[in-house]
Amino acid sequence: MTIPIEMFNEEHELFRAQCRRFIESELAPNADAWETAKDFPDEVFRKVGAAGFFGIRVPEQYGGAGGDHLMASVWIEECSRAGSGGVVAGINMHGLIILPALAQLANEEQKQRFLVPGVRGEKIGALGLTEPGVGSDLFNCASIAKRDGDDWVLNGAKMFITNGCRADFVLVLCKTRPEDGHGGFSTLIVEKGMKGFDQGKRLEKLGWHASDTAELVFDNVRVPSANLMGQEGQGFYNAMANLEWERLMMALGSIAASQLVWDRTMEYVQTRQAFGRPIGRFQVNRHKMVDMATGIEAARQLNYHCLRLLLAGRPCLKEVSMAKIFACEVTDSVATTCLQLHGGYGYMKEYKVERFFRDARLNTIGGGTTEIMKEIIGKLIGL
Repeated sequence: MTIPIEMFNEEHELFRAQCRRFIESELAPNADAWETAKDFPDEVFRKVGAAGFFGIRVPEQYGGAGGDHLMASVWIEECSRAGSGGVVAGINMHGLIILPALAQLANEEQKQRFLVPGVRGEKIGALGLTEPGVGSDLFNCASIAKRDGDDWVLNGAKMFITNGCRADFVLVLCKTRPEDGHGGFSTLIVEKGMKGFDQGKRLEKLGWHASDTAELVFDNVRVPSANLMGQEGQGFYNAMANLEWERLMMALGSIAASQLVWDRTMEYVQTRQAFGRPIGRFQVNRHKMVDMATGIEAARQLNYHCLRLLLAGRPCLKEVSMAKIFACEVTDSVATTCLQLHGGYGYMKEYKVERFFRDARLNTIGGGTTEIMKEIIGKLIGL
């Protein structure tokens, strides 16, 4: 259970209970089937939208709740109860990354076309940043859009795109003035069905099996100038600002999931017998449980420190980068240790530890690898 702290008030805890009821009734019971199918239906987006969870950080005038990052963090933590990292990745990419970006940067016409139906789950969005051979190095992305009359002509490819196959629209980061360096990037809204836009096939992955992850290809795609989101030349800066929140989301979600698996493992080691006593009574196993509990609590408090900075409007790139490293590395360690403590049973699907082990591994890679986070921190501390 998440430990209540002062910044979570009664309203947040009431919302937490609401989130938990929805997740435990609508998502968790279907997780096994969706993992086996390696997919989940688009109807899930409409259910989440109808329940109001896509509008957490969207202004009320567009159908949202007008909430802040703290309210969104409550939903993120409770999503760990869904039982499928892939399902959570899909719905939160849309609801907590794409929709807030539209609310912040899109013009009024774009908000009516994409944001309003997006809040209802009737249109699904994806984010096109990562590219084949480039990964976290966004500055060296090769996707380029050139002006041609009232259109942009887009060429390039994106890789490992969550919701890539099912997306009705994708926010694509591309170079529109390559000679201008960081100021030469823009964001185009590319829509399903545009000629030359290939949403590819689903990629097979170690974890996140229910997630729709794809490679996207743009072959002379004509994108109307009306689909330029935000100001031309500001795409890179906007992407980096949104990545800060995405990384904190991953840190928050990974630790919430770690806590749940730790709780499950604690129960297991207190009941599983070996050599005439519970395995939790062996000193080496007690130490493992203590080490995990310490890491989880330390990561949680670093995450919450970042939330406080974010809510106060203070710069927190360094702290968020630290939080992502620490939380995701702790989660990776917790996953390995819990699997070990469950022994052979840990590999059995009904124990869910094997799924957590597979899903957790992506956290140190997605949204910016641990190595990239260390490069960012190094620059910010003067190295």
